[in-house]
Amino acid sequence: MNIGIAHPAQAGGIRDIYAPFVRDGFVTFETQVPDKDNFAERIAQYTQKYPWLVMEENGMVLGYAYASAYRERIAYQWVVECSVYIHASHRKRGIAAKLYEALFEILRLQGLYKVYAVITVPNPQSVGFHEKMGFKWFATYENVGYKAGKWCHVGWWQLTLTEPDDSIPSAPTPFPQLDQLTVDKILEKYSN
Repeated sequence: MNIGIAHPAQAGGIRDIYAPFVRDGFVTFETQVPDKDNFAERIAQYTQKYPWLVMEENGMVLGYAYASAYRERIAYQWVVECSVYIHASHRKRGIAAKLYEALFEILRLQGLYKVYAVITVPNPQSVGFHEKMGFKWFATYENVGYKAGKWCHVGWWQLTLTEPDDSIPSAPTPFPQLDQLTVDKILEKYSN
């Protein structure tokens, strides 16, 4: 298994993993499965600032994780949201943890301080996984999303990547501007 940077050509494999989460539950609040071209555009857009990682084995996408902007206001530039999705037949193999560990190491390298996970609750499996990864719950938004005839709550969990100090922080480094050799070493570290 190898972790790499997502490429728009992998959009079909990524879409195949994501589609059941849209159709069969409340993990995501999207109500229609985006097409492959939409995913290709998302990958291209998100990776202008943050990493989008994929775990592959023999050319098959097994899972992916990415970071996205928390809010667009400049004062929020040191925090991001994260997501991880794993193919149904490849769960419980440690893929999500490896993707997150690589993602968070790259986010630290960029100069980010905090990452948020937004989880539709109840979802004990996702909550347990995120808490095992070091996330701490801090808020629940009740009845914030309506999907499939049901109002849903979402919980917010946070993970501190780096403790801020009293100095003026430098702007985070956009993902494409990171040293590629350093990024490659991080990806290799978490690949099998």
